[in-house]
Amino acid sequence: MSLKTPSAAPDVAAGPPQRTASRLTPQALLRIPHGGLIVVLVLVALFTALQADSFTSSQNLLNVLRQISVTAVIAAGLTLLMTAGGMDFSMGSNAAVTVSVGATLLHDGRPTAVTVVVTLLLATLTGLVNGLVVTFTRVAPFVATLASAMLLDGVALLVLNGESITIGQRMWALGNDKVLGIPYLCVLAILVLAAIGLAMRFTTFGRDAFAMGGNEHVARLSGINVSGRKLALYALAGGLAGLAGLMLLSRLGAAAPNTGGLQLQLTAVAAVVIGGTSLAGGHGTVVGTVLGVVLLGVVANALNLLQVNSYYQYVVTGGVLLVAAIVNEFQRKSAPGH
Repeated sequence: MSLKTPSAAPDVAAGPPQRTASRLTPQALLRIPHGGLIVVLVLVALFTALQADSFTSSQNLLNVLRQISVTAVIAAGLTLLMTAGGMDFSMGSNAAVTVSVGATLLHDGRPTAVTVVVTLLLATLTGLVNGLVVTFTRVAPFVATLASAMLLDGVALLVLNGESITIGQRMWALGNDKVLGIPYLCVLAILVLAAIGLAMRFTTFGRDAFAMGGNEHVARLSGINVSGRKLALYALAGGLAGLAGLMLLSRLGAAAPNTGGLQLQLTAVAAVVIGGTSLAGGHGTVVGTVLGVVLLGVVANALNLLQVNSYYQYVVTGGVLLVAAIVNEFQRKSAPGH
């Protein structure tokens, strides 16, 4: 006649604490969208703030915003392009050509408006040429655009003839002024990122990019003009590279050899990848890209403030990127559906 209700009571009472504990595990934290990347970013920022008081100063934060704005514009174009299964390794070099051509035109007395239009058209045309090569020759995007990057780096050096060119106060306002306390460069980057994010989420063009990245053959069978979309995507990437070049020129006030180029490109690619956009296509997120860009900017700023030897800066930066990428991958695998 003995009842088993008393012995079952502890099990019932133990239920809620177990569920509460599970919510506190690292696995549960990683289920937060971009949670791993946010954790790494917060840790780096806290460590730097404790080690360098100037890190949280308004002047330093404004400098960081200006510096990451150029990378953010290139990364925005890459996010959309990589989501569609493409890649453009020449955007940084395209920006370098924009800087050199823009500086030369301004230095020779050409109107600012004419310079802006000419350089943007040139950069867009360069992106379109990349798209034509990738679309109609079947050359792998990585190979085609890497070759284009080397070519464009050479063009930038030829335009400058190995010398630096200053533009005085031309375009100074864009690179240095603020609105409501926010640098114009940052406002411009936010507008570009918002436009790309909205396009990816709410427009047919954005949905087609996801479909092409998921399976290009199926996308073509479903009625998507894949060739036309590719040309548009590469032209857009080129135009945004040109915009980034103009932003860089306005911030520096001069063009010099090796401004922009492959280093800028690799930084943008790293930001997009650790932000969660797939190299294989079919998945991309502007929010993740923003976090990736901010992380890279904070790391670079931290290394400068902490006066880390330049020989170790690439080592430290690469290590932080590797950790962020690993944490981000764990988060992706722990997400529902994996």
